[in-house]
Amino acid sequence: MKGIVFTEFLDMVEERFGYEVVDQIISESKLSTDGIYTSVGTYPHSEIVKLLMNLSDKVKIDPKTLLKEFGKYLFDVFLKSYPHFFSSVDGAFAFLHSIDKHIHIEVLKLYPDATLPKFISYESDNGDLIMTYKSERKMSALAEGLIEKSIKHYNEKCTVKVENIIEDGSVVIPFNI
Repeated sequence: MKGIVFTEFLDMVEERFGYEVVDQIISESKLSTDGIYTSVGTYPHSEIVKLLMNLSDKVKIDPKTLLKEFGKYLFDVFLKSYPHFFSSVDGAFAFLHSIDKHIHIEVLKLYPDATLPKFISYESDNGDLIMTYKSERKMSALAEGLIEKSIKHYNEKCTVKVENIIEDGSVVIPFNI
């Protein structure tokens, strides 16, 4: 997993819960990296899971809720760092359609070793956006946060419903977007 996920996760934890909590979850997680990450490095996915679970225990918030909030936080990071991805489309549907077809292609140019989730999207007959998320990392709550924040960013009037296709969360369809 790319280091930007780790560095931004720890930044969010510090911003929302304080440096002491960051220090505690790193030390309690017993990480092979000792919690030292660079945004361009590649690290074991298991480390973000350990950090997330220890944060959940520490702040008494469900891990899925924390991961969804991280998705919203990450949207703002991406918006600030890569504004051209957002200004080149005219709404949430167009932006969400562009993730696999444009954004992930550009990410792979920068980080050829990145293992990205797969997003397959299409518009239904009644105008809903149907979007399938596939990832062995099972971080669909992060994707849901990104999706919800993109809807808010483009000031759209829609809701997100989530249906697990595979119960472990590796294949999810947010629909009625």
